[in-house]
Amino acid sequence: MVLKKWLYTAMLIAISFVGSSFIFVPVGFAKIAPVQHLVNLVSAVILGPGYAVAQAFGTSVLRNLFGTGTVFAFPGSMVGALCAGMLYKYTKKFWLAAVGEIVGTGILGALICYPIARLFLTQQMTIWVFIPSFFLSSLIGALIGFAILRKMDTRLKLTNRSLFD
Repeated sequence: MVLKKWLYTAMLIAISFVGSSFIFVPVGFAKIAPVQHLVNLVSAVILGPGYAVAQAFGTSVLRNLFGTGTVFAFPGSMVGALCAGMLYKYTKKFWLAAVGEIVGTGILGALICYPIARLFLTQQMTIWVFIPSFFLSSLIGALIGFAILRKMDTRLKLTNRSLFD
């Protein structure tokens, strides 16, 4: 079971990396990537908070190594994945996991990025650059991820199967 979860995590890292490399919007020093948030939500629900954070970290590493992401990908995506995973773990509700991704990335992740930006960037950055861009990115990704999860859940229930059968 553990090996299967790590294989799913690796697959989701690949999907997130490729999707985030091609579908992004540059906003100031950040690149908003809704695919990252979609995958964060899906991995949080399917695999749990630990694997979701590992997936977000792996994707952020790859995006930074290949120059398609910034240092701000780490706190934003990892906090969002953790919040989504924890909310789903304790409530089993897709919509609360989506809210966790949005709040975790769009607000908490943005707040964590502010001191990092002040430390590494020469220009004066304000928090109002990060919150709108992170919030919009996570909102779009979480809404799409929520729709995918609902569809997957319906299909699996119709066939009386689970993801790990």
